[in-house]
Amino acid sequence: MIRAYKFLLRPTVRQAQALSEMLRDHCSLYNGALQERRDAYQHVSRTTVKYGDQSAQLKEIRAFDPERQGRWSFSSQQATLRRLDKAFAAFFRRIKSEETPGYPRFRGVSWFDTVDFPRDGDGCRWDSTPHDATTRVRFQGVGHVKVNQHRAVAGHIKTVSVKREGRKWFVVLAAEQDQPEPLPATGSVAGIDLGIANFLADSNGDFVPNPRHGLRAAAKLEAAQQALSRFPRCKAKDRTANHQRAVDKVAQLHGKVRRQRLDHAHKTALQLLRAHDFIAHEDLKIRNMSKAPAPKPNPDQPGAFLPNGAAAKAGLNTSINDAGWGVFLTILHAKAESAGREVIAVNPRNTSRTCPECGHTAKENRPTQEKFHCVACGHHAHADTVGAINVLRAGLVRRDANPA
Repeated sequence: MIRAYKFLLRPTVRQAQALSEMLRDHCSLYNGALQERRDAYQHVSRTTVKYGDQSAQLKEIRAFDPERQGRWSFSSQQATLRRLDKAFAAFFRRIKSEETPGYPRFRGVSWFDTVDFPRDGDGCRWDSTPHDATTRVRFQGVGHVKVNQHRAVAGHIKTVSVKREGRKWFVVLAAEQDQPEPLPATGSVAGIDLGIANFLADSNGDFVPNPRHGLRAAAKLEAAQQALSRFPRCKAKDRTANHQRAVDKVAQLHGKVRRQRLDHAHKTALQLLRAHDFIAHEDLKIRNMSKAPAPKPNPDQPGAFLPNGAAAKAGLNTSINDAGWGVFLTILHAKAESAGREVIAVNPRNTSRTCPECGHTAKENRPTQEKFHCVACGHHAHADTVGAINVLRAGLVRRDANPA
């Protein structure tokens, strides 16, 4: 299995400058390759430029510009060109599947934040000073950069990436490992129902509260964004010191909320997997759930629109995004694979409207957001707990119908 490790870098001032220049030059290479593809296709010949054609030009590009493109690893530049090729492949795939295509766009320097090295030892070297107590990683053109390694790295390192987040630098390792020992069996199964009032409810009647990290930081974020709005929009190189500080403040607050959300998702998923051998959850289409409602044209007044509940839906969308269901489910599945647990997604249709006692399904069974009262048999329970019970039953049925 492949496991990723992310460590904070402690570059010197010169090393940080060199890392920024490396991102700048790789961004320039990405944009130049994109421009070449656009120009070739817009020509009357409709020429298609592929990765192999552009990779073959790297030797000439490096020789022509030794002070910039020639400084960096050849393999990392190939990885940048390969990233552009993947973007075009995804673009054509979406066209074939009749989705919104989204043509690959040019990247600004501030939006290009990652450089990949396909193999450890080719342009980079993890633990480049093994004789020293301090762990370092070496990048071609940058040097040996200190690493805040907070845990051991197991397995064979396959790829190395350097990533910028705000004013911080990170190194991301992808290591190939043997399948770890599964967690000891508990004999317990559970279904979970994700929500807004509570982050989740399980089929045993337990609840995990919703931390609402975004809501807690909303006041500070609003003040920081108002301070930023006082500066005119301009390129990063034209910002004043005060403007850059305002930009950094907004990015810092967003980064803190994101890290809090990730931390909560990791801890909640680990707690569930340690307690249960089998977990079922709703197969939620989160992107569709957080869409803005379609406008309602007024048939009596051309150009006018009827109320469509957009204001109320905007608040619900904010709460859904703040909960971070998608991040949590991704982490839950990833941890379950390494822990030897089974996680199954089931259709959420009518899970909170079906009585777990008699099986009666009706909209009236759920009079409020929290209460469940079966109109057929009179069963009372919390609506989220009822949903989790029905999710678990559907998950067990699906597991038994498709044995591993």
